[in-house]
Order: sequence, then C-alpha cells, then structure tokens
Amino acid sequence: MRRKRFQRGSLQKRKHGRRRVWVACWWEDGSRPSKVLGQCSEISRGAAEAMLADILRPLNDRLARNVSPACSFGKFVTDVYLPHCRRTWKESTAGTSEQVVRSHLLPAFGGVLLHNIRRDELQDFLESKAANSSASVVAHLRWFLNAIFKLAVSDGLVSANPAAQLRIPRKCKPGRGVRPLTEGEVDVYLANLNIRESVIARLAIFEGMRPGEILALRRSDVQHDTFRVERRVYRQKFDSPKNGKRREGAVSAGTLSLLQRWFELATSPDSERLLFPSEAGSTPISLDNLWRRSMKPRLEKVGLGWATFQILRKTNATLSKKAGVDPKVAADQRGHGVGVSLEVYTSSDMPQKREAVRKLEAAVRPKPETPIGEIEDKVA
Repeated sequence: MRRKRFQRGSLQKRKHGRRRVWVACWWEDGSRPSKVLGQCSEISRGAAEAMLADILRPLNDRLARNVSPACSFGKFVTDVYLPHCRRTWKESTAGTSEQVVRSHLLPAFGGVLLHNIRRDELQDFLESKAANSSASVVAHLRWFLNAIFKLAVSDGLVSANPAAQLRIPRKCKPGRGVRPLTEGEVDVYLANLNIRESVIARLAIFEGMRPGEILALRRSDVQHDTFRVERRVYRQKFDSPKNGKRREGAVSAGTLSLLQRWFELATSPDSERLLFPSEAGSTPISLDNLWRRSMKPRLEKVGLGWATFQILRKTNATLSKKAGVDPKVAADQRGHGVGVSLEVYTSSDMPQKREAVRKLEAAVRPKPETPIGEIEDKVA
C-alpha cells in the first residue's frame, strides 16, 4: 500500500460562466475532491493558498509528526516564533522586539504562506523600509526575518532560509546623531541636578551602570568602594541582570562621597532597603518619571536635555578610553564585552583624531637630522 505523504494540494484558475474562480484540489482516501474558493477578482493568490492550507490541515495532521503542514508567516510568528523566544527574552527585550515584529513584519507578510516567500520579496521589503527608516531599524528587521526563517527551516516548514543573504540597502534614512558628553558638559550636567538625581547620574557616568541596575540597588549592594549588581528592574519588575551575569564594580571617590550624603538623608537605615525608592518606599522609582519629572526639565534649561541615560553610558565608554583606561577593564566595569564597548559605545573626539594623525605622520616621516635650510645652502 502506498504510504500517505504530506500534501500541499493544487490551486487552479477555472472559468465558471463569465467569471474566473480559484479551485482547490487535493487527494483524500484515493479520490481527488475539489472546491471553489471564490472569484479571482476578489481573492488574491496568497489568500487562496491560505484557504487551501486550512482545508488540508486536518488531513496533514494525521500524518507522521516529522511532516509539517503549510503555514502562513503570521501564524508561524504568533504561534511558534514569539512563544519560543519568550522563553528566554527578558521583559524589556520582549516588549521592544514584539513591537517591531508586529508593527513591521506581520502587516507585510502575515497572510502569505512561508514556503511562498522569496528572497527578492524580502529584499524589496527592506528597500521600501529604508526610505523612512534608519539603517539600525532596517538591520533589526533583517535580523528578525533571518531568525524567523531559521526556526521555520528547523521545523521543516521551509526547505531553505530566504532571509539568509539579505542586504541592508545603501540608502537608508539618516539616523539621529548621538554623541557623548564632554568633560565640561559632565560638570554642568551634574551641577544642575538635585542630590538624588546627581548620585544616579554619577553611577551611570563614572561607574558605567545601566539605569535598571542603579534603580534596583539596595544599601547592602554598596560596600566601601565596591558595588554589586545582583538584579535589575524594568517597569517596576525585578529580574536577573542583563545576560544573567552578576558582577562587582568599583565606586569612584566623588560618587562615594555623594552616596554617603544620600545615606544620611535616608529615612531608614535598613540595609535591604532600596537605595532609590518611590514615594511608597517599598518599590523602586519609575525610570520614566525620574527622567521626565526630575531630570529633563532641569537639564533642558542648560541645553543638555538630549543627554539621556543611553548618552551617559556612551559618555562613560568614551571618556574611559580617552583617559587611557584598559578596554577590558572598562568593559568589565560596564558589564559587557570588549567588542560591544568599542564598536557601540565608544567614540573619538576631534582632539583625539588630530593627535592620532600627528602620531602617524611622526612615525612615517621622522624629522630629518639636518635642517632643510642647511641642506639648501649646501646644494647652492
């Protein structure tokens, strides 16, 4: 007896009277039934294929588990990809990643069957997004497409990954330029904040801590000139540190002095009390409220309202490099790899670049032992 196999069926255009209609055909119990799905003028091929897949799904579900039925891009993303990723995504990652997938990818490919999506269609999609999106956004979209189809390949839904060789278009919308604070701007920044906000800003600028790590600190996490990152907070919910790595870092003398003043103002000496609690006392202060109500209004008055916590982290990396701090030590203090530190957070200012070309020129063209004037006199 012939073994039953997974089937995709066939979709045909047939003329019924004066109209052309989609007709689905498939095999079932040795016969070949068919069904009219609708008029070609009212139903697209992609929609008709999805309807055919729904018809065949009960038949294919009876087959061996290693044979996968046809599936639309949207159904695979919502039922398989996102639930699979949520197992390891932190809440902050899930919030931003799902928003990107649902707002950009599902509207474009949600109703199309996975095996019908071609590489040129995906590349055209990236080209269309480049007109109104930065290279960073387009790169994220490419990454998600590749990850989705890699999972689909592993599940046997498609034979090859059409997103594996996608390219970021050359002409993308220019991104918002960001730069770190200069040494002078750091002084102005801190001078215009109250003590609580100044401590928080110093922990970001000099100690290289992430805002979620700072707001999750307890008094017991700061001992002498050392801090411990045991947890982080995101939208009032505690979680393990980024990448699941707990770490220790050093505290600068200026930050330690300001922290001591902040300890003295605290209403409770409890070592397990949050270092920066909300008005309720038992929950951490909201990062959004902290920035919007307490920091940004003061900083806008001195022209530094653009310097968010992301800028402060970039400032820590850049000024550490400029001060000659070992890249590995600086990266360990911030809690990420050296590659991320140098490629993402660190930038060079113009004085550093001028010094670099001066050193290169001096190395390639050393000064002659005899002054040029004396050489010309000898030639004359």
